[in-house]
Amino acid sequence: MQPHQLSSGDVIADRRADYARMLEEGGEPEAAAELMEQALELAPAWAAGWYRLATYLEKAGRGEAAIEAYRRTLALDPDDIFGAALKLALLGDSAVPDQPPSRYVERLFDDYADRFETALVEKLDYSVPRKLAALVASTGRRYELAVDLGCGTGLLGPEIRAGVGRLEGFDLSQNMLTKAAEKDVYDSLAQADLSLAPDGSGIFADAARHRADLVTAADVLMYLGNLESVFAIVGELAAAGADIAFSVEDAGEGESFHLAPSLRYAHSETYVRLLLARHGLEILKLVKTFIRKDGGNSVSGILFLARKPV
Repeated sequence: MQPHQLSSGDVIADRRADYARMLEEGGEPEAAAELMEQALELAPAWAAGWYRLATYLEKAGRGEAAIEAYRRTLALDPDDIFGAALKLALLGDSAVPDQPPSRYVERLFDDYADRFETALVEKLDYSVPRKLAALVASTGRRYELAVDLGCGTGLLGPEIRAGVGRLEGFDLSQNMLTKAAEKDVYDSLAQADLSLAPDGSGIFADAARHRADLVTAADVLMYLGNLESVFAIVGELAAAGADIAFSVEDAGEGESFHLAPSLRYAHSETYVRLLLARHGLEILKLVKTFIRKDGGNSVSGILFLARKPV
């Protein structure tokens, strides 16, 4: 959380919230929730505080109380930078949203940027960039322009740079883009929201309309439930004959996607196949593989290589 979110503006409330966090970290979520409730009596309009209370209540097994606290969070923060709507969906209080709140995703990665690579690569055995780059290399093509959607800190860039003439990266998080720029691999970087379908006047229309011969999306689609907007963007970017390489978390059987407890979306192979067919994209290769660890468990994913017909 950003500093202004960490503070309630009341010194005593902040102190009680700090003690509550210590109790929760010590394995006492019920006691943490009780103390957090006392903090919120002093700062009832503190959205971040209500979110913290909700998480303590959830861990304490008090689902209904947690739902009320998440609702209060959302009422105080309509932009939903904490993802309270996703939590409410997981608790069965509302339908799973087609997309997560853009401000939630932006805040998540802005806060995560400084430790992203250390956490993902060194601790979670993250392997998507290397595996996706290998899939792209298997075509034997050299690409004039590659567009990396959701480029993050630029982990895929170095893996595909040798095979492309120009490399452009787009991401929702400005802090992640700053980290990507430090690698000095991308020819241009810009902020963009993949959840917004192109209207012919946005950044994608200006940046690379129908001229990219490679479009990639490494480990970003799990932060976008319904993928219609993404593939509409791909359609705007991709030239005839372009290759499209991307990954999803594997939802297993079914024809749709679901929201996981991690607050990421998983997509079924059938759903992606139907979506690609609807957008006129042909699947060249499909690989099911381990993509990372989460809570000590292996996360399964699917890598796709598709092509836009000439």
